[in-house]
Order: sequence, then C-alpha cells, then structure tokens
Amino acid sequence: MDKIQIKDRSAVIFGNPIDSATLAKAEKQKKKFLAKYGDDSDTQYQYDFEEVPALGGIGIRKLVLKTNAGTEAAASGSGASAGSDQSNGAVNSASPFRDNPLVVGNIRMGFGHYRISIAMASCARALGYTPYWLDLAGFDATGSKMIREQNDLYSKASRISQTSRLFNHFVWEPLNKEGFRKLTYNAGDQKNAELLVPLLAPLPKDIPYIATHVWPSQAAVHAGLTHVVNAIPDNWPMALHLSEGAIHTVQTPFAYFGYKMMNGFAKTPLKGIPENDLKMVGRFVDHELLVNLEEDNALRIRRAETGAPMRFLMTVGGAGAGFAQFKSMLLHLLPYVKSGKATVFINFGDHRDVYDKIRPILTDVPVREFADDYDNLVSYVKELRTTEASGVTIICDPDIFKAVYATNLLMPESDVLITKPSELAYYPIPKMFMKHIGGHEVYGAICSREAGDGTFECDTEKSANEMIDRLLSDKELFIHLCHRINAMKAAGEYNGAYECVKLAAGKA
Repeated sequence: MDKIQIKDRSAVIFGNPIDSATLAKAEKQKKKFLAKYGDDSDTQYQYDFEEVPALGGIGIRKLVLKTNAGTEAAASGSGASAGSDQSNGAVNSASPFRDNPLVVGNIRMGFGHYRISIAMASCARALGYTPYWLDLAGFDATGSKMIREQNDLYSKASRISQTSRLFNHFVWEPLNKEGFRKLTYNAGDQKNAELLVPLLAPLPKDIPYIATHVWPSQAAVHAGLTHVVNAIPDNWPMALHLSEGAIHTVQTPFAYFGYKMMNGFAKTPLKGIPENDLKMVGRFVDHELLVNLEEDNALRIRRAETGAPMRFLMTVGGAGAGFAQFKSMLLHLLPYVKSGKATVFINFGDHRDVYDKIRPILTDVPVREFADDYDNLVSYVKELRTTEASGVTIICDPDIFKAVYATNLLMPESDVLITKPSELAYYPIPKMFMKHIGGHEVYGAICSREAGDGTFECDTEKSANEMIDRLLSDKELFIHLCHRINAMKAAGEYNGAYECVKLAAGKA
C-alpha cells in the first residue's frame, strides 16, 4: 500500500486564509501528540469485522484491526474514554468490505455521536446497504490515543461545569458557544486529523462514508475518500464542524443559513460553504423509530385520554453530567408514580456510579431493575406495547451499544422523553428539556420548541418540576405535541439519516 500524500487543509478553509500564528500553533499541537503517542504513519493497518449482537436487527459490522497473525488488535485502555465497546461477536477474517457496504465513521464522545451513528446505520440497512462501524477512538493507534485524550478532557470539563458556576460561566459556556465557533479552531482540528489517516487508508477510496463527528470526516478527506458525508449534529453553527472536501449535512434551516454564510466564524465576513458542499436534510433519526411512528403516537394519545399513567423516559448523558437537576426531577415524579399517575423509565447508560447514587432514593415505589440484563430488557419492552406500565424501571449496562440503544428501545413505548437538548432534541417523541450542558445545546431546545415537538428549555429545578406538573395536568398540550410529530413526519422532517445515506452513495 502506497503512503498517502496528505494535503494541508489548515492553511485555507473554504477560500478563507488562516494566519501564520494559528498555523504554527496547530503544527505544534500535532507534534506534541506525535511525541507523546508515537508516529504510526508508516503502519499499514488491516481490518476484519465482527457482528454487534445488541444491534442484530440493524446488522452492523464493527471494524476491528488485524494483527500480523490475522487476529483482532485490542483497543488500548478501558472505560468510556477508551472506546470500550466490545460486542463479543465473532471476528470475521474474510475481506471486510462487501455486500453493498457503507462505512459510518465515529468516535465516542458522550453518547450523542454513537446515537447518530446508529441512526445512520439503521437507515443504511433500510435502504439496502450493509453498515460498517468505524470507531476511530477504539484502537491502539496514535490518532485514537489523541482522540481519547481530548475526549477525557471534554468529559471532565463537562462534569466540572455542573458543579462550578464560575468555571461554567467564564470557561465552559463561552468555549462551547463561541470558542468552537471560530474558524481558527478548525485549523487545529484539521492538523490533528492528519494523525488519523493511517486508520482510514485501508478503506476503498470510493466507499460511501458518513461521519458523525468532524474528526472522522476530516480524516476520511485527508485519506482521499471521495464519497464523504459530514453529518453535523448541532443546531448552533460552529467552525468546529467544518470538513472541506465532504458534503456537510445539517438538520435545520437555522444551521443551513449559519453554515452557508459561516456567520460569526470570524470578526470579518467570510466566504461561506458552497451549495454543492452543504445540504439541509432533516433530522437524523433511526428507521426503526419512524416506521411505526403514527401508531406510537396513537397509543400515546389513547393513554392520555384514558388516564393511564404517563410514561416518562429519563436519560443520563454519556458524560454523566446534570445530576442535581436529574435527581430533583425524579424526586418530584415519585409522588405521581405512587398515585398511579406516572411511571418512569431511567436509562443510566453505562454510568453505574449514577445508578448506584439514585437507587437508594427509590423507596416506597415498585422498582424493576435491568442492570447488565439487556435480553430481559428487550423482552420487557415488547410487553409494554400491550400492557400498562407502573413504578420505576432502571437500566444500566457496561456495553456501550446496549447503553445507548436502550433509549431507542424505550422511546416508542414512552410518552415523554426528559433530556438535555443535545442530539435527542431532534428525535420524534414529545420532549421535555432540562438544562443544557454546553452553550451550543441551547439551540437544540430552541429548534424543538419552535418546531412544536418539544418544550422550551427548563433550566432550573423549579421550572423543570413545573413543566412535569403541566404535562401531567394539561392533556391537550401533550396531545398537541403528538400531532405535531405526525405532521413533521409527513413533511419528511425526520428523514435526515436516509438523505445522508443517499448523498454518500451518490444517489440523492
């Protein structure tokens, strides 16, 4: 395999030149990672794949590295930041890319990018493609270690922001809203993404490829892939998400307008993204969540009209932040659970520490537990279609795929999703938004409230608990949300993942 000649994409971004000081800083940062983690640019990686049993219905093939002996190369590290998403499937040593392949390039950063990746894989399968899962953080490679280091810092800062008002006000909020917005920030990411090229080199250059984080997109472009879609997860336009050479897909008109102008990315007006490189496609949602959506809403409306317990689904994010408000809302819901007016499902993801902190407060109510018990959870969710739910159901699983997908399983059977306004802000279920974590998330709640499929952001414990009361008492308000979701589906507003697949395959 010939060594790939990497084009420098840091110096000029969509026709906008970057200053020399920023370029020098970017180069210095790349050299720091090389000095710390080694240079694997001459390494010729090869892939096998293994199945992902937790997502058997989607048929995802997870790419794993061969060693010289032809066996899987283990990912280094452990825990969330090390990409520990082992699925225990059998490694397939045949040529990996076959059966109409489409690659979903991603990283674990919280749960959001994994969730969007599953949506892309789901819609790829529905359209006749075989989805291949490439988690660039999950290998013992230079670029993977670079990602894990930065993800560790991001997760740590996210948690600190919830306990330190000063840090949140002066550091975290400005960084997430304005710092990542600057064009100069993108130059540094472009340079770091060059470290990921050896992991992309084994892929066929013309394979359809969807990235659900900008680093896998930039890396694919650097590696010479020609059918790259950069699926942008947020509604707040930021230069962080730029990957020149890919098709940029956004979910909303607001995001389209911001990226078309690159509005606010610098102190002076910039050249924007050309029309051929920017597409507004709609929200990124799984095929499984759309295929029976009208029936799901009919059942929600029926439960509301007959006085059945309202089903609240609460999710703990991948970084584990927002605990105080989460606990407050749960304590407020418990009297409703005891009186039979509500039932609560809580997906703790892989955060066993949060699970263990919440479990002791669940007193005087029936509690159903699915801790590392995914198969029984799947069976229970199937029963929910035709039976009444009660009490509190708590879920936790160390497997990242199961941790993320448990929320997908429960969404069709739930009435209200309580979540921070991140990637779940775009999903087709009535949503109640707790306080954002990072300023960019604010615009997810704004998008949903204006579309009419979710509430405004309830950024205090008082406002969140008041919203719970209103949803339980005002059936007309809840039913309105259901009707809006049906209308949005009919208008194709949830078809973004399908459109990304078509763009990557050259069939849009």
